[in-house]
Amino acid sequence: MGLVSMKRILLSLLLVTLAAASSASAQPASAPTAGAPAASAPRQAAPRAGAEVVDRMVAVVNGRELITYSDLLWQLALQPDAPLDNPRPEDLRRALDTLIDQRLIAQEAEKLPSVTPNAEEVNAEVTRIIRDYFPSQAEFYRRLSRVGLGENSEQLREIVQDRVVIRKYLDFRFRSFTVVSPQEVEAYYRDVYVPRRRRQSPATIVPTLEEASAQIQSELVESKVESDIAAFLEAARAAAEITILDKGLQ
Repeated sequence: MGLVSMKRILLSLLLVTLAAASSASAQPASAPTAGAPAASAPRQAAPRAGAEVVDRMVAVVNGRELITYSDLLWQLALQPDAPLDNPRPEDLRRALDTLIDQRLIAQEAEKLPSVTPNAEEVNAEVTRIIRDYFPSQAEFYRRLSRVGLGENSEQLREIVQDRVVIRKYLDFRFRSFTVVSPQEVEAYYRDVYVPRRRRQSPATIVPTLEEASAQIQSELVESKVESDIAAFLEAARAAAEITILDKGLQ
């Protein structure tokens, strides 16, 4: 799996960035073989109030969590440029992969003690999503309403809560343990930062190492976090069991 920008991962983790109500994921896999231990019944998503769509099962994650077509539409609704009326197969497949990744991370997060995000955290997350990805609050809620998510719906709140839980888990597991050495900063400044600045702004003076140090450290931390998350998801998918029920998305 290639590196993905942290912002894209977090958008995908709601949307990464708001998607399925109960987040946790895995990699597409074949149906369980005969004789395998019976899995507990998949957890079905709550009814989508107001959604004008005939729901259907799309995938089952680790034999216990169901992803439905509505979940895919919810994911697409959080991507401003994705069509909702006639979603393209490639968009639906990307949405499914995003939900799988979300649920994988959430399943890992469940292993640690956590506190349900409060109303202030949920509202702050909604504000951040609108600010970062949508032209206005009105457009945000307009898109959500097209897939049956009301502004004050309990389902929307649960989706955002899960998004916050995932983000906190990623920050704790990866970001809090990421260290960048002075040698790495110096090498990045010499090999990446300076050549890049000279290409982008040839007529300006390149900032000194001291002046650019904070920015470089931030970039290196983000790069390491992205790489660690990508490796984690790759391993989690390899160990997970997912059954894709919709042949068009296999």
